[in-house]
Amino acid sequence: MKHLMTGFLTAALFATGSASADITVGGKNFTEQQILASMTTQYLEALGYDVDTRAGMGSAVLRRAQENGQIDLYWEYTGTSLITYNKVTEKLSPEETYARVKQLDAEKGLVWLEPSEANNTYALAMRRDDAEARDIDSIADLADTINGGEALTFASNAEFYARDDGLRPLQETYGFEFGRPNIKRMDFGLTLPALRDEQVDVSIAYSTDGRIPAYDLVVLDDNEQFFPNYALTPVARQETLDENPELAEQMNAISALLDDEIMASLNASVDVEGDNIEDVAHDFLVEHDLI
Repeated sequence: MKHLMTGFLTAALFATGSASADITVGGKNFTEQQILASMTTQYLEALGYDVDTRAGMGSAVLRRAQENGQIDLYWEYTGTSLITYNKVTEKLSPEETYARVKQLDAEKGLVWLEPSEANNTYALAMRRDDAEARDIDSIADLADTINGGEALTFASNAEFYARDDGLRPLQETYGFEFGRPNIKRMDFGLTLPALRDEQVDVSIAYSTDGRIPAYDLVVLDDNEQFFPNYALTPVARQETLDENPELAEQMNAISALLDDEIMASLNASVDVEGDNIEDVAHDFLVEHDLI
């Protein structure tokens, strides 16, 4: 039903005619962000906007550029704004996180549009067949399995192993311990291949990593909402929205289509299959009748 409604909305937006204003679209310097910057650029150009794209920027630089009026629009993560930009350390639900960053950033002239269902946060992953065989769907299930006497090995990078909101508090929240001999520390880029190759049983991951579907892995449900929410959301300057009153609904049409599975699949097309970023973005827009 959501996709059907989006189709009606998109048709209505196209019927309104073209825009005339210049829009500067920003993006960060990793695959997911490059796909979104290209997707946004192609989509807005098809709607009649003149678009200047500045992708491949560092997160802090991009944020400052938007606050300074050099970037009109880009996709940000709620947790990044909450923790990194606004220095909020209290634990909040996904809904509270979105409401808080929307309020705090509005004071800086920035508007958070409708959040997508894509949440690029930390996650624990397992091989699908192994998780099904052990009847593990969630981190709580994992804790029960380990507390029941099974020794499972865990791949972690050094940062997650040591950080204050990393492995130790995760284990405290869920009431279990992998045990030091069962924790294998390695570079982040090696953790999922180690899981795929059965060198470990569980791995740290980012929930929209394209290798998750490519390697037939599953993300365990975070029952206690331990990991901060990083909902992927278009953020625009208030001045830009004032000048382009249709822009918010137009961007919300894309946001309504995105979730973890779709973003992981798009990321995999680039990172695993080697497809061109512009082609991946274009094919998505065509598939959903956005261009």
